[in-house]
Amino acid sequence: MAGSVAALVTLYFLLPLDRSSAGVAVTILVVGLLGFVALVAFQVRSVTRSPFPGLRAVEALTTSVPFFLLLFAGTYVVMAKLSDGSFGIPLTHTDGLYFAVTVFATVGFGDLTAKSEAARLVVTGQMIADLVILGVAVKIITGAVSRRRAPRDDTIS
Repeated sequence: MAGSVAALVTLYFLLPLDRSSAGVAVTILVVGLLGFVALVAFQVRSVTRSPFPGLRAVEALTTSVPFFLLLFAGTYVVMAKLSDGSFGIPLTHTDGLYFAVTVFATVGFGDLTAKSEAARLVVTGQMIADLVILGVAVKIITGAVSRRRAPRDDTIS
C-alpha cells in the first residue's frame, strides 16, 4: 500500500510534464481516467475475494485516491506549461499536486486559481469527479466489503 503510493508519487515527480504537448495532456487525462476506472474495478473484485475485506477496502482507497489526485496534478502542470494564462503562474510538480489536493479537499486558499476557460473546465471536471469518488467509489468499495462479509449459502437444496 505505502509502496504503491510512494511509487506513484516518485513517478509523478520524475515525469517531464513540463515538456509535454496539448495532445499529451489530453492523452494523459483520458488514459489516466480510464486507468482509474479499471483500478477501482480491480480493487472491488479484490475486496470481494479477500479474507479481510475491510482492510483491503482501506488499501483500495489509499491507492486509488492518490492515483486520481496525481493524475489531475499532472494535467495541471502540463496545462500551465502549454498556456501561461491557465493558472497565472507556471506550475511546478509541487504546485500541481498542491492545487489538486486543495481542490479535492475543497479548501481553496485562493493563492492559486484557474484563470483560463480550459483550466476552469478541467478543475470543474475534477470537482465533479471528486464528488463521484467520495460518493460512488466509496459506496462501491464499502458495498463490496458488505457482500464479502455476508453469510453465504453454500449448501445445495
